[in-house]
Amino acid sequence: MTRQLELISQTDPHHPAVEAYRMLCANLRFAALDKPLDTLIVTSASPDDHRPRVLANLAVTMAQGGRRTILVDADLRRPGLHTLFGDSDISNQQGLTTLIVEEGTMDQLPLERTGVDNLWLLPSGPTPLNPTDILGSRPMERMVTTLKSQADIVLFNAPPIIAVADATVLGTKVDGLLLVVTAGRSRREHVRRAKEMLERAQVHIVGAILDDVPHSVSLIGY
Repeated sequence: MTRQLELISQTDPHHPAVEAYRMLCANLRFAALDKPLDTLIVTSASPDDHRPRVLANLAVTMAQGGRRTILVDADLRRPGLHTLFGDSDISNQQGLTTLIVEEGTMDQLPLERTGVDNLWLLPSGPTPLNPTDILGSRPMERMVTTLKSQADIVLFNAPPIIAVADATVLGTKVDGLLLVVTAGRSRREHVRRAKEMLERAQVHIVGAILDDVPHSVSLIGY
């Protein structure tokens, strides 16, 4: 799929799906009335989803709404957000992993311009040998705090829940988690299992995003 089709919020702001993303942003604001959602993970139950596309469009829509937004590719196994923005692919040589592994660099975040006002991307960086350990580390906690201080909202891309523990581990360090469910592709038992795993870890599940239904994407509360 081309970059233009992936980032419909940027390329075709009058498309019906874009209005659905705006409604999703509004729903998230309502969800944050009782508890702030300054840091949010978007993930899925299993790999059969459109998670990166949904997350990127959500980030663009939030930025277009005037919120200073940082998008973090915390999928350290199959990163891809750096390929979605700009006239050419953003470099993935520096990013989250280099900040965590190399000491003393958190005051100089390698945030990349995306071509969208108010939206910056922190790529994943080089693929590490121990993604789960990195996401569960103390330096990662400091990274979340640093990012939070520089944005109105920080969105994290994380791998599918039932495949690896990465999203669950990171979910304990942020304000909430959104689960992408793709109509016709996501299996009911996988979604149920993912929900149970997150609840056992006491991760705050904000809701689920139902994607790939005609002209819409929506937030479903649990």
